[in-house]
Amino acid sequence: MQHDKVLILDFGSQYTQLIARRVRELNIYSEIHPFNKIPSNIEDYKAVILSGSPFSVRGEEALHPDLSQIRGKKPLLAVCYGAQYLAHFSGGEVAPSNTREYGRANLSFIQKGESFFSYINDGSQVWMSHSDTIKHLPKNAVLLASTHDVKNAAYRIEGEPTYAIQFHPEVYHSTDGKKLLENFLVTIADIKQDWTPDSFVEETVEAIQAKVGHDKVVLGLSGGVDSTVAAVLLNKAIGENLYCIFVNNGLLRKNEFESVLNQYEGMGLNVKGVDASKRFLDALAGIEDPEKKRKAIGNAFIEVFDDEAHKIEDVKWLAQGTIYPDVIESVSATGGPSATIKSHHNVGGLPDFMKLKIVEPLRAIFKDEVRRVGATLGIDPELLGRHPFPGPGLGIRILGDITAEKVRILQEVDAIFINGLKEWGLYDKVWQAGAMLLPVNSVGVMGDERTYEKCVALRAVESTDGMTADWVNLPYEFLQKTSNDIINKVKGVNRVVYDISSKPPATIEWE
Repeated sequence: MQHDKVLILDFGSQYTQLIARRVRELNIYSEIHPFNKIPSNIEDYKAVILSGSPFSVRGEEALHPDLSQIRGKKPLLAVCYGAQYLAHFSGGEVAPSNTREYGRANLSFIQKGESFFSYINDGSQVWMSHSDTIKHLPKNAVLLASTHDVKNAAYRIEGEPTYAIQFHPEVYHSTDGKKLLENFLVTIADIKQDWTPDSFVEETVEAIQAKVGHDKVVLGLSGGVDSTVAAVLLNKAIGENLYCIFVNNGLLRKNEFESVLNQYEGMGLNVKGVDASKRFLDALAGIEDPEKKRKAIGNAFIEVFDDEAHKIEDVKWLAQGTIYPDVIESVSATGGPSATIKSHHNVGGLPDFMKLKIVEPLRAIFKDEVRRVGATLGIDPELLGRHPFPGPGLGIRILGDITAEKVRILQEVDAIFINGLKEWGLYDKVWQAGAMLLPVNSVGVMGDERTYEKCVALRAVESTDGMTADWVNLPYEFLQKTSNDIINKVKGVNRVVYDISSKPPATIEWE
């Protein structure tokens, strides 16, 4: 890539990904790296941003980056922990705050004439999240902004393009945060805004052609956004040398296998559908533990996929729909000090016996960027707007052991719920929705007869990236009709509940 790049050094903040996404929204390419693993090609980056952190600069565990190749040599923006770090280790003073400031605050003072705060006015709302405060700035620092409770909310260092802010411009609640980042990156750092979906498609197609050449590539399609966009990109680059496999693991939504295959055929992709439902259900027989279910599903998929890949002569590459958050989350916030969030099924390669090289065309971009790239490629907006669906499918939405009858019940329930959201115009207002089949039977009455049948839980959340989520306040009338339809039309269910837990403390899925 020939784009200007921004380096984001991660100190373990929960907001680091948001910084990168906000920078990308400005059509500027950004990368996240651990604070202690600064790239050797630092000269290739036009600006650097220091993230926040759960650590304190005053503690023995304080994280110390080597800024010798950055300070005074490149435009530097220090956020929260970064701002405190620069103050504390440059002659200023950081001390515990008398009152921990967390949440919304307003700028009560902004230094006039500073390009860093161009088009941002007094009273602008910002988001604070800290228990320490900067008591005194370094001698060569210039105060740029204050809030009612935080005098040193923003400052710059004389004689170098270094800026620091105590608040978080990357979060939605900082109303002028995007403008502040634009002022720093475009006005101060003079970075070109040329990182666009069109440029990504053009460059990625060229990179795939250079990497793969005339080799054959096999790709496992899931029906989701990531694998679909990856397939269309690869098809654009290598055409008939791309072989797509769509496996029915018996845990898909109702009629999804047939409908997705039809959709892919209309897109001109070379797709083979493989119905391995019985193989997966046999592998899951009697297993109740959710992690063991995941492993059984994963192992069965590798076996089925390997069988099918061997039917293609001379295939050398496996394509995956890995996206940037998968990479970050699989290496403990890119190898930084925070704990591992999850081990992702797309990251980490394949069993040795498959002997395939990996190509990941979406590895550098976020989910929202994947959708924009998909739109540039002309993919159907309805497909791009599909809710996320777990890799193990309904296997982790059936709590306890899995049987064909339980899958049937949950598929019927899920279809009523999802189709209802679409009919009521609610589907696009929800980030993810689904139903859970609980390992609970409850007493009910239908007609004059006593029933003792299953309970299902409906779940709908709003989110931007799945890292945090709030439950959606669906209309009572919709929930009432949906509950009635499920109980009346799905044999084996006599009770419906709605999950009103947010993430955290709950998770989106139940297993």
